Amino acid sequence: GLEWLLVPIHQLVSWGAAGSMVFGGVVPYIPQYRDIRRTQNAEGFSTYVCLVLLVANILRILFCVTKIPTIAFNHTSLFVFPSFFFFFFFPFSLNCFFYVAAEGKDEEIKAFPKRSFLDFDLNYFWHWSKFTDYVQCVLLFTGVTGYITYLWLDSFLFVETLGFLAVFTEAMLGVPQLYRNYRNKSTEGMSVNMVLMWTSGDTFKTGYFILNKAPFQFSICGLLQVFVDIAILLQVYFYRYYPQKPVSHTGHPASTKAL
Repeated sequence: GLEWLLVPIHQLVSWGAAGSMVFGGVVPYIPQYRDIRRTQNAEGFSTYVCLVLLVANILRILFCVTKIPTIAFNHTSLFVFPSFFFFFFFPFSLNCFFYVAAEGKDEEIKAFPKRSFLDFDLNYFWHWSKFTDYVQCVLLFTGVTGYITYLWLDSFLFVETLGFLAVFTEAMLGVPQLYRNYRNKSTEGMSVNMVLMWTSGDTFKTGYFILNKAPFQFSICGLLQVFVDIAILLQVYFYRYYPQKPVSHTGHPASTKAL
């Protein structure tokens, strides 16, 4: 007798879940962006987070292209829409980093102003001097992976591996920030609100996967993502109340900017 009430509620929850997954991948970075603009310092935030997001979303789009004829609309929205929405945010996020660099606050960019993606120097990977270098890198990666996907489109093993790599890469989103905090022995410059939004969003997403019986790897990678978020929050507590002495790193100039 309660079907007339439960069905629309379930539908509203599903729409809300899909909407939060579309916009939830971008909203957490707004506090970080505001902090960087306010302090004029991007040292506390790992720009490799942007790289991981880009790789995960590109792989996710390619996976969906191979599966669109066989998956339902709600599953498509969980993969395709967040990915396309993120690409509108990509220039916004990297522009924040370059804003700080242009003001001369980023010591590495200031000391080595002429680094290009076309130099193919792995020592400076993802620490180039111009925004166009990042665009070239993304286009090259998209082109290569897209061509490989086209060649192996009929391979069930390849398609499933592609889907797993997409969700696993996204699960590794917080690892660069986790490692950067460890290297700096501090979480200063990292927005705690951003990590809290990560944690709440990833918890909700993982619960949604479990309740809606999504593929098993989705739930596992979601749980892994939540554990990484919690580890970063533990770093916030540990480094705030038990501050560590920063470790000096010597060697190649590129090493002065950790992940």
